[in-house]
Amino acid sequence: MSKTKEKTLMLAVMGVLTAVVIVLQALAIGIRFGTFSITLVLVPIVVGAALYGWKAGAWLGLVFGTVVLMTDAAAFLAVSVPGTVVTCLLKGILAGIAAAAVYRLLENKNRWLAILAAAIVCPVVNTGVFLLGCLVFFYDTISEWAAGAGFANVGVYLIVGFVGINFLVETVINLGLSTVIVRVLNIIKKPAVEA
Repeated sequence: MSKTKEKTLMLAVMGVLTAVVIVLQALAIGIRFGTFSITLVLVPIVVGAALYGWKAGAWLGLVFGTVVLMTDAAAFLAVSVPGTVVTCLLKGILAGIAAAAVYRLLENKNRWLAILAAAIVCPVVNTGVFLLGCLVFFYDTISEWAAGAGFANVGVYLIVGFVGINFLVETVINLGLSTVIVRVLNIIKKPAVEA
């Protein structure tokens, strides 16, 4: 495939994945298993990261973080605008970069393993950075929420009462759709057949 065709394909695929991230995250606003809306966009982030590397993963993560910031971050914006912006954007960007790094590391050994690992790492990093952001920027608020919910320990509240169910659902969705991700990769990364 010529360089021009490769770039055109990449732009088209990234455009579609960007739109899918925006639409899925906007649709997910009403789906809650805990305190926050569930994240349905980690699958397209993993696809983009696996196809085109860390820059694509970072871009799709940035788009995801921006949509979250605009639609589902009001409680945190009321406490700290800079903390909310940093947390929302950084969690998405780093999740995309981590998914790309893990995929690249394992791709030559086994594509299935690479996708499964990326599908696990993406929600782990997304949730982990969110939790770190909560501790760094919103500790006092989280402590009040924990006490109000009957938790004596902020860490336990964050894991059990705050993000636990969402994290498990997001990880199961990612793993469940891993076969679809591999099929997409096989179609797009298929070597061109000379005529």
